[in-house]
Amino acid sequence: MRGVTAEHEPNPFSEPAWTTPHGLPPFERIAPAHYEPAFERALAQHVAEIEAIAGNPEPPTFANTLEALERSGQGLRRVSATFFNLTGSHTNPDLQGVERAVAPRLARHGSAIYLNPDLWARVSAVAEDGLSDEQKRVRERYRLRFRRAGAELDAEAKERMAAIAARLAELGTRFSQNLLADESAFMLELSGEEDLAGLPPFLRAAASRAAEERGLKGRHVVTLSRSLIDPFLVFSTRRDLRERAYAAWIRRGENGGDTDNRAIITETLRLRAERARLLGYASYADYRLDDTMAGSADAAVGLLEEVWAPARARAEAERDRLQALAREDGQTAPLAPHDWRHYAERLRRREHALDEGEIKPYLALEGMIQAAFDTAHRLFGLSFTELHDVPRYHPEVRAWEVADRDGRLVGLFLGDYFARASKRSGAWMSGFRSQERLSGEVTPIIVNVMNFAKGAEGEPALLSFDDARTLFHEFGHALHGLLSDVTYPMLAGTAVAGDFVELPSQLYEHWLEQPEVLRSHARHYRTGEPMPEDLLARLLAARTFNQGFATVEYTASAIVDLDLHLSGEAEAGIDPLAFEAESLRRIGMPAEIAMRHRTPHFQHIFAGEGYAAGYYSYLWSEVLDADAFDAFREAGNIFDPATAERLRTYVYGAGNLRDARSAYTAFRGRLPSTAPLLRKRGLAAA
Repeated sequence: MRGVTAEHEPNPFSEPAWTTPHGLPPFERIAPAHYEPAFERALAQHVAEIEAIAGNPEPPTFANTLEALERSGQGLRRVSATFFNLTGSHTNPDLQGVERAVAPRLARHGSAIYLNPDLWARVSAVAEDGLSDEQKRVRERYRLRFRRAGAELDAEAKERMAAIAARLAELGTRFSQNLLADESAFMLELSGEEDLAGLPPFLRAAASRAAEERGLKGRHVVTLSRSLIDPFLVFSTRRDLRERAYAAWIRRGENGGDTDNRAIITETLRLRAERARLLGYASYADYRLDDTMAGSADAAVGLLEEVWAPARARAEAERDRLQALAREDGQTAPLAPHDWRHYAERLRRREHALDEGEIKPYLALEGMIQAAFDTAHRLFGLSFTELHDVPRYHPEVRAWEVADRDGRLVGLFLGDYFARASKRSGAWMSGFRSQERLSGEVTPIIVNVMNFAKGAEGEPALLSFDDARTLFHEFGHALHGLLSDVTYPMLAGTAVAGDFVELPSQLYEHWLEQPEVLRSHARHYRTGEPMPEDLLARLLAARTFNQGFATVEYTASAIVDLDLHLSGEAEAGIDPLAFEAESLRRIGMPAEIAMRHRTPHFQHIFAGEGYAAGYYSYLWSEVLDADAFDAFREAGNIFDPATAERLRTYVYGAGNLRDARSAYTAFRGRLPSTAPLLRKRGLAAA
């Protein structure tokens, strides 16, 4: 996308429809200067549509009120989807300036809709009689959405709710931009062979490529891209450099100055607690979890506590073995968090004869993309045809047309796989367009965004097994969006309960670990030979290795998230670092392990409200996914057609047609237990 002004150029967003393939945004014609006027026009249009619905003199019906609401705002959705996809995956200072300006305005606009008394009067008066099951679900969700936004509050409280929403949007934007600034600013230059000690060829190549992208051709750098810093912490034998890199990683968002997130966190928590109180909830966590599969904060806390004790015991046993290995290495200092990955890899080699450098040549990015596609074909009959002549927001973005087994177009899938300075860290799924049938047969445009390290010049990107799992995870989300089969936009795709949304993604990870999938697609990037059976056996045997560590670092983050949002002190003001430290002390966090996401860079919960008081949902969904995959095992076929059809009907394709408990029960015949989860993570008693 160009960085030029566009004051006198036609604005692509003023066109009623784009004639690009699949209606993709014409990225090459969109400049940053187009966005603010596009938002201005789309907001004005949506306001007029809402006023017409609220002021309709006819008695309220599903068609003239709820269906009309579903049809409204299409122009705003188009601008927003294009803009906010780019602010995460390929931003620049111009876009960031627009984001700071429009985020609070969009929040105020949303508040004005859901706090409109005339509109609420019509929504609440729509009768259920004569509606289809899907229409009843739309009615139910709209009524709940209005109530949770404050539609039944008095005028003064409504005004305060709108102000809170606008300020929270502003704070979330600043949090995200601060984090990206800290991540982009750090670079650890490795000078000479001494600094490269222990780094295998694939990591040296990635560090060289990262240096070249920063104008340092012929040198090596480590950035805060996870695909660089994680393997550096694993392989580097320079403990001092590991410590420097790790310190930069865990201190993102708390380095002082303009990018420090601590004051933002304090204010965010205060405003969330105030909003919950205005709505009659004891805490923000109680407010958020009221509309989830868990149903209450107590249920979420109970799950975390059930897993925490065995995970901590397992992690402490792992720590003792790593400490002994470090002593063998001559290290007299206690094991530190920046040591864990390094010695865990050393121990894995010793106990499982398994070396990440031995695995990666068989996990080329292209092979893993095809593995994900082939799995979708065998489960759901989908086929993927790559398109080369379509608009894209960055040259590295790839596009595939997705078709069903009968040839019917399902949608468009975009893959944006490599790390770059203009992209925030992590991996995610998003959409430029959601599936629906209200406005005709609208097919989805779904994107997966990753942060993998590129290979050396002329060489493919090679993934770790964790990277490959991330690819499968996000593609599971993508399938949730692509396979959506609903009429109404508000029910489409991933618009489900927060602790159900991870089921399709985490369940999909299971197929990566199946021998028949790896035998077909884990092939050496040079020879094309399949992964040797001995290596495959060792890889699968090590699946639960280091699971104490993995479970502790995740669960600690989920516990701190809930503690922050359950705290009665939040509205008075919390020191986030002191609170985090006390929360970890209370649960007995091992000193040798840090949270997966420390509070100042916990983007899941502070860069917007997506997982706020809801980070537990990954574990909640893992209870579901471990039990759900057992359905295929019980059928005796990991691609069992009947089981896959139920999975598509009630999970991947169903959107929010029914509540999460009903959806899972329709697929599985019952609700799950935690036993498969504990077994999967190796935490069950022998």
